[in-house]
Amino acid sequence: MDQPSYPPTRRRARDLGIVIGRTPAGPLDAITDVPGVRIGHTTVRREPDVHSGVTAVVPDGVGPGTPLPAGVFTGNGYGKLVGTTQLTELGTLETPVLLTSTLSAFRVADALVGWMLRRPGCEGTQSLNPVVGECNDGFLSDIRSRPVLEEHVRAALDGASGGPVAEGCVGAGTGTVALGFKAGIGTASRTPHVGERRFTVGVLVQANFGGTLRVLGRTLTPRSLGLGPDDAAPAAETGSCMIVVATDAPLDARQLTRVARRAVFALARTGAAYSHGSGDYAVAFGTRPGPLVADTELGALFEAVLDGVEEAVLNSLLAATATTGVHGRTVPALPADLLLDALATPATGPG
Repeated sequence: MDQPSYPPTRRRARDLGIVIGRTPAGPLDAITDVPGVRIGHTTVRREPDVHSGVTAVVPDGVGPGTPLPAGVFTGNGYGKLVGTTQLTELGTLETPVLLTSTLSAFRVADALVGWMLRRPGCEGTQSLNPVVGECNDGFLSDIRSRPVLEEHVRAALDGASGGPVAEGCVGAGTGTVALGFKAGIGTASRTPHVGERRFTVGVLVQANFGGTLRVLGRTLTPRSLGLGPDDAAPAAETGSCMIVVATDAPLDARQLTRVARRAVFALARTGAAYSHGSGDYAVAFGTRPGPLVADTELGALFEAVLDGVEEAVLNSLLAATATTGVHGRTVPALPADLLLDALATPATGPG
């Protein structure tokens, strides 16, 4: 079924008492805590072989005539992040940021351009830089069928809203796998004090990368949790992660690039392998003008991003459900009860 779907709610990291870092989270602990940021998902699932979709990060009012300051960082460039060069060159974001499956990225970019050209204020637009990221969901989904169509993109964009964000097996995260477990979309937020001002930093991840999961310093694998062999997921040499960071802190493109860099660094905390075949990217944008934050005061924002990304990855795992996909492959979910039991057990060495 093709649907703007929302999987059953599962407990998030904070619901389990797993708190990462010292900076308070926002009310929703989600990227939508940043004022003016909306999220839309369309899930494309046709059992047993298609588990895919598209996720839209939509800042209010963004367009070619009203761009937002933005930065991008590439941790490992084995990926198809559409729109990178102009984003780097000009430091401005002209469209929503869309996430999808690797071979659907180009169709999604075309659909995003069409959607933008029909927006008020774009009647005379002759140049537009769509930003579309991707992860390879081909371990669980028939990626060659390129199942994400224009109608799915429009549904995600038109249905984008504030409020709680669906996580796990939804939208662009429907078929993704990370750190040996079924993963997907995850989000988190922080509200750091920067000098005498308080700002909000929100992150959203499309987790699909290799490595060995670490939670609060503990190494965990499907085998260590009694879920079966550790080779049920793709090899560590494959996979990617797309990270989107939004903030209402007034930053310029150079500073936002520094923020994006920390977002990719944060994956190391979760056990990321940063392997040859992994496309690890972050796009960071600002939503509010004003006197720029001084570089000497950026430390609190950097810490907020590091903590937020780590938590968002864990949320993507906790929200996901075990999935059987193409060729009968099955990837286990990360059960909350087994995770808590493992964290409560004295460490005896690697998982």
